[in-house]
Parts: sequence; C-alpha cells; structure tokens
Amino acid sequence: MSKSIAPSFSIKFLHPRYWPTLAMILIMFLLSWLPYCIQFRLGQGMGRLVLSLMKKRRFTIRRNLELCFPDMSEDEKDRIVKQNIDNSGLALFETGMAWFWPDARVRRHVDIEGMEHIHKLEQEGKGALFVAVHSLNLELGARAFGVRKSGMGVYRPNNNPCFDYFQYKGRSRSNRTLLDRKDVKGMLHALKSGARVWYAPDHDYGRRRSTFAPLFAVNKACTTTGTSLLVDSSECEVVPFTMVRNTNSGQYTIKIHPPLDDFPRNDPEAAAAYINKVVERSILAAPEQYMWLHRRFKTRPEGEASLYEDVSLTLESQTS
Repeated sequence: MSKSIAPSFSIKFLHPRYWPTLAMILIMFLLSWLPYCIQFRLGQGMGRLVLSLMKKRRFTIRRNLELCFPDMSEDEKDRIVKQNIDNSGLALFETGMAWFWPDARVRRHVDIEGMEHIHKLEQEGKGALFVAVHSLNLELGARAFGVRKSGMGVYRPNNNPCFDYFQYKGRSRSNRTLLDRKDVKGMLHALKSGARVWYAPDHDYGRRRSTFAPLFAVNKACTTTGTSLLVDSSECEVVPFTMVRNTNSGQYTIKIHPPLDDFPRNDPEAAAAYINKVVERSILAAPEQYMWLHRRFKTRPEGEASLYEDVSLTLESQTS
C-alpha cells in the first residue's frame, strides 16, 4: 500500500483472527456514549489496574521524572506518578471520544484559544508545522482542532491491518488525511501547499536522522532532526500546540501559540535544542498529563550506559 493511500475495509477483517480487534473497537464505540463523568472514573480504574500489572511502565514513569526533575520532592513525584497513571487509563477513553463523538459533543468539551494565528497564516497562504507533544489527550486534541480547521496528521501505521483501518478512520474523521511518518515527501508537499501538518518531535525515535540535545535536566536526549528538515525544505511556519484537561468534569483547552519567529533555520543541531525548549514548555503546561511511560532517553551516545538500568535492577530486587 502506498504511504499516501488510506486503508480500506477488507472482507478478511471478518476472519476470527480479527474478532478481538473488532470486539475492542465495538467496546470503545459503546463506552464513548457514556456520560463523561462515568468514562473518567472508568479510565482512572483502568489505568490503575493495567499499570499495577505493568510494573516496568510504572518504574519508567518515575525514572523519567527523576531524570528530568532531579530537584523535585519525593511527595511531588508521587503525586505526578499517581495522576499520570490515572490519565494513562483515561487516554484509552479519550481515544474513543476522539474517534466516535459527534462534532457537537467535541465542541462542548473543548475550547480553543489562538485561532487568530491560524487565520493569519491562511491569509498569507503559509503552511504550518504544528509542533505537539505526546500528551495523553492528544487524540482528542487533534480531533477537536479538526472540527474547526482540518489538518494532516503524521502517524505510524499499525501492524494489525484491521486496527489500522479503524485508527486511520478515527484520526482522519475531522481532518484531511494521515501521512505515514516515513513519508517525508508527502509532508513537504502538504506544507508547501499551505496545509497544516501535525508533528510530535518529543519522543526518542532512534539514531537515524537525530542528534543529542538537552531536555530538562538530561543533557543529551536523542532528538529528531526531522523538524529542521521539514521547516528548511518547505519554509513553513512552526506553530506550538498544547491541550490541557482543566478539570475532572471534562473541560479541555487547546492553545495555539504564535508562530516561532526565531526558530533556527538551516542548523539542525540548534533547531533540535530549540525545539526541546518548546517541548519543555508544552509538557510543563500539565506534566501529569504527559506520556511519561515512554522510555524517552533509551538511546544514548556511544559508550554511555543506559539511564534505565536502575529501573530494571530495582524491579528485579522487588520481585525476587
């Protein structure tokens, strides 16, 4: 399948091997129609149950906090870990909200600030690279923005073709399309044509097309140089995007920030350090809602030991 072609439903998805996937999608659809307050409580319970069984993920959350915020008190780390686990479970329900809620319900729950920046870029005919982070409610954030102004998402196709079909359909419901994260030409074409492209440069994507730049207290965080490549090759604007859940009642706020006038162009290493500062500000808007369970610092410079060895050793000592 071409990177630019949307997956379509296939009769093979009715094979018994895909029944668990179809059942999961059906459950997500049905749960999405529950009142938000019920989904919120179920999400918290799901997060606590799943991560009580996935102890390595719990340690990864705490280890990331230790690495990024060495001066943070133990009580504060305990608080964020607990809230992050709750939010990790809620993310599953927020995905259902993003994929299945009607536009009117999305609008009721999500406010958007800064749309004037988007209108200005539209008038100027400029493409925009929306710099987001993997906040746990990113799925809902992208859908909520798409209800008002469509964009193009960057994603990794799922290895399960049945799930990939529903993932693509859900994520593109109010947006133009999705692009394979390897489809650089597609991203550049979209940006040059004045489109808006979602891009999340905050994860560790490995050594290919990357450099090491500071992120919080970690001096050498493996950081993609893809941001620089897209900006330099398309001359698009870089627009930070954040979404925060304000209360437990289900009210969210999206903030579209002004384009970054001082983004370092034609300097991938300076751009990586710069974009990590943007990432930091986005995370600090609601640190308990960020995807800390990702091993953000798994790739180290040659000769440096893993920053997660202590996690494995601690886990082994507690289970032995």
